[in-house]
Amino acid sequence: MKRFGLATQIFVALILGIIFGIVFYGNETAMAILAPIGDIFIHLIKMIVLPIVIAALIVSIAGVGDIKKLGKLGGKTLFYFESVTTFAIAIGLLAANLFQPGAGVDTSALKANDISKYEETMKTTGTPSVAETIVHLVPTNVFESMTKGDLLPIIFFTVFLGLGIAAIGEKGKPVLTFFEGILEAVFWVTNLIMKLAPVGVFALIGVNVAKFGAASLLPLGKLVLAVYVTMIFFVLVVLGVIAKISGTSIFVLMKVLKDELILAFTTASSESVLPRLMDKMEKFGCPKSITSFVIPIGYTFNLDGSSIYQALASLFVAQMYGIHLSVMQQITLLLVLMLTSKGMAGVPGASFVVILTTLGTMGLPIEGVAFIAGIDRILDMIRTAVNVLGNSLATIVMSKWEGKFDQDKANQYVDSIKESNVA
Repeated sequence: MKRFGLATQIFVALILGIIFGIVFYGNETAMAILAPIGDIFIHLIKMIVLPIVIAALIVSIAGVGDIKKLGKLGGKTLFYFESVTTFAIAIGLLAANLFQPGAGVDTSALKANDISKYEETMKTTGTPSVAETIVHLVPTNVFESMTKGDLLPIIFFTVFLGLGIAAIGEKGKPVLTFFEGILEAVFWVTNLIMKLAPVGVFALIGVNVAKFGAASLLPLGKLVLAVYVTMIFFVLVVLGVIAKISGTSIFVLMKVLKDELILAFTTASSESVLPRLMDKMEKFGCPKSITSFVIPIGYTFNLDGSSIYQALASLFVAQMYGIHLSVMQQITLLLVLMLTSKGMAGVPGASFVVILTTLGTMGLPIEGVAFIAGIDRILDMIRTAVNVLGNSLATIVMSKWEGKFDQDKANQYVDSIKESNVA
């Protein structure tokens, strides 16, 4: 396997996982044997996410040191995130009107999946107001936020801790050195875990295909097609134009991130590529101070793929039940999604919870989401890859905006990739 790159290994694992799932469709014993392997891989990834986010942000912020510079970068970053995700939601709504994926779907022919756990989460969190979202940023107990994996309050605390370390000067240097060591050590652990990626992908895909079967896709094939076509359009046109304006190419970026995009796609987990993504963007010419700040925050605020999916899925449910939404109602839906997609960040099954909350707010039947549950994994794969690509591009845009992008370093890295592919 050493002669093959990680991307090739993962792709082979994906194909083998699909074959396994088809052969052992409905076989509970086979699924029970394989499921823990995939779960362990995802757990290993989740295990290293928080240490990386905390250490990277502290190293980044303490390195910047100047609160005015940080505030300027933060303001630009959030403005960019909000602009692009709002555009993504609008494209999702337009695509739903164009494709009409929910029209003519026979609900009696589909198996409604259990969404009780998502409904429970929705009831617990409710529909957050702007004030509640802002209040949620400030943790009452940062360790409690860590145990919940709630990134927003963790980021808030870490930003202040990084500023504090910078403010105390010489006394803060040992602490900064400590977190730099943590970051390097966790990156080493990440490289070790990534060697298991093909095995993890095989298990995750195999179990899902064995559980739902290829036949379960057919009644909802129109929705799958609509989501994939819209995502590809968004990447090539919207992100492509943004990349062109920022002086790079979306195709070059995809080539640089080939391994990470395939891994994110096959595992449906953006967390699985977080450490490697930060490392790659630094090699591609983005300074560590910007990379370590933009990417972790982007994992909460800049989810382009999820935004498109949530918009499409919301209108899909309305169309499935024959409910027509006027232009004004769809504009309201866009505004609701702008709020709920940010307010639900860090909640388990966030995309599902966002859709449920949005449907409840708009007075649409939330039970309609149950029909999507069976194919959610397939939809999650493409939206995760788009999220990863969007955050990578955001790092380049912010680096260029701050005038700190190293074009020579980027060119050298791209050339080294070409040479390794030839070899």
